[in-house]
Amino acid sequence: MSQIPIAELLSLVALLALSGFFSGSETALMTLNRYRLRHRADQGHRGAKLARKLLDQPDKLIGLILLGNNFVNILASSLATVIAIKLGGEGAIAIAAGILTLVILIFSEVTPKTLAALHPEAIAYPAAYVYTVLLKVLQPVVVAVAFITNGLLKLLGVRTDAAEGSALSREELRTVVIEAGAMIPERSRDMLVAILDLENAVVEDIMIPRNDVEGIDLQDPPDEIVAAIKRASYTRLPLFDGGIDNVIGIFHTRNTIGILEGGEDIREKLRAIARPPYFVPEGTRLYRQLIAFQRAKRRVALVVDEYGDFQGLITLADLLEEIVGEFTTDPADAYPEIHRADDGSLLIDCSIHIRELNRAMRWSLPQHGPKTLNGLIIEYLETIPQPGTSLRLYGHPLEILQTDETAVKTVKCLERTPAGSALPGAGDRAHAAQARP
Repeated sequence: MSQIPIAELLSLVALLALSGFFSGSETALMTLNRYRLRHRADQGHRGAKLARKLLDQPDKLIGLILLGNNFVNILASSLATVIAIKLGGEGAIAIAAGILTLVILIFSEVTPKTLAALHPEAIAYPAAYVYTVLLKVLQPVVVAVAFITNGLLKLLGVRTDAAEGSALSREELRTVVIEAGAMIPERSRDMLVAILDLENAVVEDIMIPRNDVEGIDLQDPPDEIVAAIKRASYTRLPLFDGGIDNVIGIFHTRNTIGILEGGEDIREKLRAIARPPYFVPEGTRLYRQLIAFQRAKRRVALVVDEYGDFQGLITLADLLEEIVGEFTTDPADAYPEIHRADDGSLLIDCSIHIRELNRAMRWSLPQHGPKTLNGLIIEYLETIPQPGTSLRLYGHPLEILQTDETAVKTVKCLERTPAGSALPGAGDRAHAAQARP
């Protein structure tokens, strides 16, 4: 039996280790989180800086890795052939090829790549030092390989300078935030998602409908005007002149101190303290309206439709509550349109917005059509139902309790919840008031 070639075997083990290094480091560099890498590099981490620089020229990096990997694999194959001949003659070459293939697959490919995928930073940053040196040493060869490769890609119609960027879309960023888990506190995560969702909603979705807008009509008698101001629930009120369709301004109730006893002059005094109305289209995206409020230095806007007719009112508080949640601390105030009956069922005022109902009940009613529960029920049934009518609205059993000639007023939700529990979602978020004191 021939003497075991120790030197050749040790060289083969070293080559297999180098092959594993090239394979694992390639996977580690390519699976690095680009945003974490950028953050670490901006913080001054040397390995991150080198890795980022290498990844900025992927054609050269891949060429360098494949050049090294193929060189050591071919050299290992040649060395294995020499060892096989020394140990068993030419008949052992096939056996050596099979064993070498299995060893490379397990120890130089699958194992290092799996380890690198699980811990990319631990492998990529040290490897970046090695590749930076190798790239300088083998620069001519790597450049030549990259030049030939890019030329072939151009012949195939592939533009190497038109690679897609790594910027995330809004939906991708939303997924990243949601799946951040413990890295971002739940409250902060909800706020970030709410900010991203502002683009999906318009002012019409959260505005106070014109029928619910509280204001002052200058055509009313002075004593009624004074009484209306004193009992106002809000700090900012629209000023009408002859009806809600003729809004001439918005005033702050604190500015009425000292003029409430002005008699007939109160009308002119209210005109003097009122700011010109600020109108916005009903289809304005919420994130655009938030910016518009900031630029215009306004807190209240009047919503109009395509014909210029007054449709409702939206405030800065409405928008902020879409992001941070409702400002009240009493859950009972969060959803005043929803009340619990003695039998455990829920009574719902059908003027509630679909967005608010979904949030309160954790439902998924469609939001692209009617904006209120009344509108959705009428669209679903294609008629104004009679009291006592039952229906299953998108999987939720409801019973009509009260209607009038034009609308559904109240429904009962037949989905039972424990009688002593809080409303589903109470404390999450609520519809903002017209303007809070």
